Amino acid sequence: MAGSALQLLHSALLGQAYGAYVVLLREDFGWSKTMLSAASSLREAENGIMGPVQGWLLDRFGPRAVARAGVVILGVGFMLFSRVNSPLTFFSAFFVMAVGASLAGYLTVTFAAVHWFERHRATAISLTSTGFALGGMAVPITVLVLDLAGWRTTALLSGFVVLAVGLPLTQVLRHHPHEMGLRPDGAPPRTAHREGTDGEPVIVAAPGPDFTLREALHAPSFWWVSLGHASALFTVSAMSVHLVSHLTQSQGYSLGQASVVVFFMTMLFLAGTLSGGVVGDRVSKRGLVVACMGMHSAGLLLLSHAVNVWMVAAFTLLHGLAWGWRGPQMAALRADYFGRASFGKIMGVSNMVIILGTISGPLIAGYVYDRTGDYRIGFDILAGIALCGSVFFILARKPSPPVRAAQ
Repeated sequence: MAGSALQLLHSALLGQAYGAYVVLLREDFGWSKTMLSAASSLREAENGIMGPVQGWLLDRFGPRAVARAGVVILGVGFMLFSRVNSPLTFFSAFFVMAVGASLAGYLTVTFAAVHWFERHRATAISLTSTGFALGGMAVPITVLVLDLAGWRTTALLSGFVVLAVGLPLTQVLRHHPHEMGLRPDGAPPRTAHREGTDGEPVIVAAPGPDFTLREALHAPSFWWVSLGHASALFTVSAMSVHLVSHLTQSQGYSLGQASVVVFFMTMLFLAGTLSGGVVGDRVSKRGLVVACMGMHSAGLLLLSHAVNVWMVAAFTLLHGLAWGWRGPQMAALRADYFGRASFGKIMGVSNMVIILGTISGPLIAGYVYDRTGDYRIGFDILAGIALCGSVFFILARKPSPPVRAAQ
């Protein structure tokens, strides 16, 4: 619940609300779509660059300390954002917010869930991810505050909310269950009796084929999963920045109507997240993800060539469900393949590949719009990239245990 609430804060106030900020910042400053997209790309670039460092920090200090630092930095970043008056201050404030959101966000929360669950890992990750979905459903509230109070006041208030709500939540996070005398999934401790002792039970650690970072980097599946994840985020990151603009400027909907589309898409994301974790723990995670990438591609093509509200609705259905079903499988698949011991470092390095999608997706869509006055070609390109992601996941077979573990 704490991890879900942390992701809700980021999603409602920045992650999925940034599309509304884009409209208002463009009206106030006249900045191009490419420049406004670059800010989102900067945020994602920071995630990739900091990924290995954040992974090391998580393995070394645990999720509580890392999340606490992230909440403070994110809150201060929002306050700085409320004072933006030039491109330099805009990018500087966004960089600070990006660092905070990363440290208190997805990787940190997922890291904790991976260590506390094995058999129900995808379900646990999906439950933490519901915060991102609920945050998207709260975007209309953020849009209402933006309309009533303006973007500067909204950003300042967001900073205070992050600090007041986020800091208590970080206190709940823990690293390893064995530090509290527990085991993953709430199972009772395994015990054994050693010969020559007084018969007292001793906790025995469960063996597992845990890869080191070096061993994971030598497995082809590490790269295929990373490339597939990046392909998905080409689409997701572009929608978080440009969906509202496309609906208002290309499709003729009002800002309020566009926020309703975001609301329903996020409801479907929530439904997909909740059901996707349960399904992922019972069927092939890889097969599920392959299907989801095809749904991303089909949905984006429908949005790109939409001529009526039903095509927009079909996009909302396909993209929302695919996003929800696919999301929990990303970390769960890596943990299933490579174990928990070095999960923070492995996921952190993987983020350096993932940023290819999170940076490039918004930039491609924004650049095409600035050149042509329309999103169609850019969205078509992203749909093709999403389809390639299906191939990457087909190739991402589970690796054999490392030689050390096999022996």
